[in-house]
Amino acid sequence: MSLAQAESVPSPDVAWRHSEAQVDYAAAVAEMERLACHGHDGSAPETVWLLEHPPLYTAGTSADASDLLQPDRFPVHRTGRGGEFTYHGPGQRVAYVLLDLKRRRPDVRAYVHALEEWLIRALDRLGVEGERRDGRVGIWVRRTDRGEPLREDKVAAIGVRVRRWVTFHGIALNVEPDLSHFDGIVPCGISGHGVTSLVDLGVLVGMTEVDAALKRAFEEVFGAGGMMGPAG
Repeated sequence: MSLAQAESVPSPDVAWRHSEAQVDYAAAVAEMERLACHGHDGSAPETVWLLEHPPLYTAGTSADASDLLQPDRFPVHRTGRGGEFTYHGPGQRVAYVLLDLKRRRPDVRAYVHALEEWLIRALDRLGVEGERRDGRVGIWVRRTDRGEPLREDKVAAIGVRVRRWVTFHGIALNVEPDLSHFDGIVPCGISGHGVTSLVDLGVLVGMTEVDAALKRAFEEVFGAGGMMGPAG
């Protein structure tokens, strides 16, 4: 696996990595483990890694086997993040976030709230109103399609793991994935709601624009003075 060099961004304490080629899921987990080990002892910077995966399903620690509707469709990876089943694939911007919460705020709920805020602000920059929903993880958008009643679709997923206050995993924002690939699971164990993407919403943007919005919004939330900025 070839990893891109860290890029310069406004927050000097966070290294950004960007992988152009699709990254194997097991290799990505191994790299997160490596970075986290160095993060524990302070020998590596906090990192945000932007990438895409080939089509696959992941099962979090709360995954219910009955929510895997098509077990032979794509590879299934059991993972240590919280949550249930989710899909990763081309056209989806995955951001793995490795932060040391001891340097920031050692509060997992506050961290998840900050990830939600990050996505909401990035989506706002792209002209999409993303919202939280109690009892439903991820970021949602309200839909009013001609001839159809109001519904809510999920545009971004969140799944985290925290070990010794260093964070793993992160977010997955649907830019232009094949939405039919979500049919093989009950996404995050939530039935009765749909899944959407930026392109499905009529927002015709590429990964470059999405990455720029994510980086700017990240600085607002996790940079100095942000709700989850570094302490002192």
